[in-house]
Amino acid sequence: MLRTESLDRLARVMRYLRGDHAFAQLIRFALVGGSSNIAYGLLFMAMNGSGPLVANIVGSIVSTVIANELHRQLTFRAAGRVGWFSAQWEGGGLALIGLLISTAALAGLEFLAPGLGAIAQAGAVIAIMAAVGGMRFLALRGFVF
Repeated sequence: MLRTESLDRLARVMRYLRGDHAFAQLIRFALVGGSSNIAYGLLFMAMNGSGPLVANIVGSIVSTVIANELHRQLTFRAAGRVGWFSAQWEGGGLALIGLLISTAALAGLEFLAPGLGAIAQAGAVIAIMAAVGGMRFLALRGFVF
């Protein structure tokens, strides 16, 4: 009996997560983001023999392309409405804007609070990246997909 109730509850949660509600999309967005970060890390390690700059560029480009396609197909279910090239061009542009915003914010943090400790810096980085990710989610949801 308890097993059946648990399975029913799990089925309801899975149905909700497959829906087109903003919160379900946000959860899928975060899962895709985490997956693309893992892909970036693996690519970075695999390409590190070519130097960290090359590894960073290759990892960033490939993981962004993967994330954009997963967002198109899974997060926002827009494969029928948005073509691959459009998703890459617009999603890649948003990723680049996010990189510029986060880089500027971190540079501003270094300028405004040069003696900030490591824990406070890590907290600031997490807050900045969360804000940029939230803006990216809203822009993808509202304008791209």
